[in-house]
Amino acid sequence: ASVSEPAQKCCTENIQPFLASILEELMGPVSSGFTEVRSLFDKEVNEIIQDFQKTNDMTRLKENVDQLMTLPFNSVKMEPCYLKVNLLQELLQDLKNRFKVYHIDFVIQRTQNFMQELMENAVYTFEQLFSPSRQADSAKVATTIEKVKLRVLK
Repeated sequence: ASVSEPAQKCCTENIQPFLASILEELMGPVSSGFTEVRSLFDKEVNEIIQDFQKTNDMTRLKENVDQLMTLPFNSVKMEPCYLKVNLLQELLQDLKNRFKVYHIDFVIQRTQNFMQELMENAVYTFEQLFSPSRQADSAKVATTIEKVKLRVLK
């Protein structure tokens, strides 16, 4: 009871007025990172479509889709996504000094983990939605892949 009132006053005067601007500032790199995840998924699926349109090879298509499933664990391809979030290091450093925010690396790591999880969900959903279509007419496969990609991105 004796701590509650001073703590509330401190939060109301020293923290709450800044929360909206802090959140807005932090969301820039986070949104940028998640947008990069979306772009990477889109690019990879487009490459699968283009390759299939050139080769019309169902075996190669299966290999490409299987390779897509490993995308979340491909650190080289995911690196540009992760780098977008590294901008948080600078932003959080300022917060650390002003508001005693600690564990900056943990915030960045968790954000990167969520990005990887999002990519895992995207490729899994893609594979699940596309899987029944693999036996379809090869003339319609590229169109089906595009439709599935758009559905996943939605």
